[in-house]
Amino acid sequence: LGLIYEQNGRFAGGAYSPLLRKVDRFDTQSLRKSLSQREGLAARLLQIDVQVTKLIESLRERGLTSPYLRNYVVARLNPVRFVRTSKDRNEPPMTLAAALTKMTAAARAFDVNKVKPGDLALVAAVVSGDDD
Repeated sequence: LGLIYEQNGRFAGGAYSPLLRKVDRFDTQSLRKSLSQREGLAARLLQIDVQVTKLIESLRERGLTSPYLRNYVVARLNPVRFVRTSKDRNEPPMTLAAALTKMTAAARAFDVNKVKPGDLALVAAVVSGDDD
């Protein structure tokens, strides 16, 4: 997220935090190699965010308004949202690159017509009650 924040200080990275906590790990490669890989991953995440923004605009056109629309859409696209992680296990359920690939596919397949206002109310309750 740091590379993205350098480009766009207003990037809504908090919506992506649950995904990144589960799949992103400290890289043991050299800084130069790691930085080039991270730049590629950051670019992919920015592309996903563009798709998320388009989905949010479609939801708003349907009359759905909520400050939690981004959190809702990103949570629906998150391929590891139901994967439990334990503190004993350090291995991620999948690589960050694989997670971003699945998120991109999920964004393409996302059907805004299936979203109900009640779904957004549930997200608002969960997000506002999150103590992390």
